[in-house]
Amino acid sequence: MTKQYSVADRYILKKIGKNIRVFRKQINFSQEDLAFKASIDRSYVGSLERGEKNVSVLTLNRVAKALNVSLDTFLKI
Repeated sequence: MTKQYSVADRYILKKIGKNIRVFRKQINFSQEDLAFKASIDRSYVGSLERGEKNVSVLTLNRVAKALNVSLDTFLKI
């Protein structure tokens, strides 16, 4: 069973995903590069960028560190 998110929740997840993609592309990282550096699965990076996953704060922090940006940067909506 998949979790049904509200419109507002989906907006937030998609915005965070878009932020991840923008910063990843700025440093010319592939999804695979980011996954390796953040110690997460490459397919999970794609799911995050599409806003399909409700990412934990700890995972988001690892992604932020891998991209060399602050955690609060991803949370700016």
